[in-house]
Amino acid sequence: MPTLRLLDEPGGPAFVDRLREIWDAGDAAFPIDRRLPATAQAELARRVRVGHPVEPGDALVVATSGTSGEPKGVVLTHDAVAASAEATSARLGVTEDDHWLACLPLSHVGGLSVVTRAIASGTRLTVHDGFDASAVEAAARSGATLVSLVATALARFDPVLFRAIVLGGSRPPADRPGNSVTTYGMTETGSGVVYDGRPLDGVDVRIDDAGAILLRGPMLLRCYRDGTDPKDSDGWYPTGDVGRWLDDGRLSVEGRADDLVITGGENVWPEVVEAALAGHPDVADVMVRGVEHPEWGQVVEAVVVPLNRDRPPTLTSLREHVKERHPAFVAPRALV
Repeated sequence: MPTLRLLDEPGGPAFVDRLREIWDAGDAAFPIDRRLPATAQAELARRVRVGHPVEPGDALVVATSGTSGEPKGVVLTHDAVAASAEATSARLGVTEDDHWLACLPLSHVGGLSVVTRAIASGTRLTVHDGFDASAVEAAARSGATLVSLVATALARFDPVLFRAIVLGGSRPPADRPGNSVTTYGMTETGSGVVYDGRPLDGVDVRIDDAGAILLRGPMLLRCYRDGTDPKDSDGWYPTGDVGRWLDDGRLSVEGRADDLVITGGENVWPEVVEAALAGHPDVADVMVRGVEHPEWGQVVEAVVVPLNRDRPPTLTSLREHVKERHPAFVAPRALV
């Protein structure tokens, strides 16, 4: 009976070798987050039932916190991994001349999928134990052509060194480089399944009457480790996100349904405000949320990392910046 085996190796050739070894034995791998304290690692391994049986064909169990904050184990099959690799490689135009660099955490799907994609497609691969700007540049100068990153990494090295940069995680910067591709996906979809607003081949996207985004495709999870399957009987996975179709046919993700801020009866999506504030000259990074207010129900609050800590932006300057392109109710009324 195949079992779930712990994958506890730093990023590098040993990680890839261990993953191949587990797969060759017919087992599934659970990559542990090595940054966690030992007690937290043990608890996570217990929750996903490391050492217990898996179904034949299961390849990976990947931890995700989900909306409840309780860790879940997303079960991805070898067929799902192969489908993801095929679809992403086709969209990126990957050839035998390409070379992937994996430098994101390998316990998360954004980093892990680079490794599995390279293995499934036979593409050359270099794996780093985390992001280091100088090491990333060195890898590019040594032949790496493709890399998956989060947007905040772009300012730390010369992005034109790569043929293509796959961006996941947080919102992309407004001035992102032309060789970058924004992705939308989650652990349950095995990696990004919508590139620059357009679904990958074989991926179906549906938006229901309430604006909720649902996804379907061969790279989706089989189930969670506890046996529950979030997909409906027709294979649709409810993402918990809200979005809309743009006039040119691209998908625009407005945000998490639970993140919507309702202030004075007006709906405000945090992502819209974050995108506006990211262009403020005194803002290095920003997160926007709704906070309770006795009169307005909620107000928009901006949590800002100043570009210069000795000269942080004022609430007034942030509000005026947002109001240049949005109605006044969108602008933050509180600042941290």
